[in-house]
Amino acid sequence: MMRALVQRVSEASVTVDDETIAEIGSGLLVFVGVYPQDGDAELNWLVDKILGLRIFPDPEKPASDKPMNASVMDVGGELLVVSQFTLAADTSKGKRPSFGTAAPPEHAEPLYRRFIDRVHEQYPKVVSGRFGADMKVALVNDGPVTFLLER
Repeated sequence: MMRALVQRVSEASVTVDDETIAEIGSGLLVFVGVYPQDGDAELNWLVDKILGLRIFPDPEKPASDKPMNASVMDVGGELLVVSQFTLAADTSKGKRPSFGTAAPPEHAEPLYRRFIDRVHEQYPKVVSGRFGADMKVALVNDGPVTFLLER
């Protein structure tokens, strides 16, 4: 049940220890959450879904005609991928999230890295945050347009 929170942005960046380690202009900020049962099938589905998601204005048509008709690849946008274990939190009981449903780092990190590699194989305009780091993520949400994708 790999999850991704996808935001259409006009810009986004990741800072670790006061150093900007990744930044993009117009494109997608993708937060990825991994579950213990996730593998290549979920990863491949998510990569295909994100790269094909038609959430940008069609550059060939007036914005009012089809405001969401083009993918990030169609418009030449960039992707910033950030690991986000809190997407796998269980919030169904009480007020404190439980993270027992999230994949442990030894499973999540390799899958997260393969996710980035697979995106890059299909589309080179991808950068990423640092797995397990205390990251500061800045963004300007374009729209706002935000989708939660899960399989």
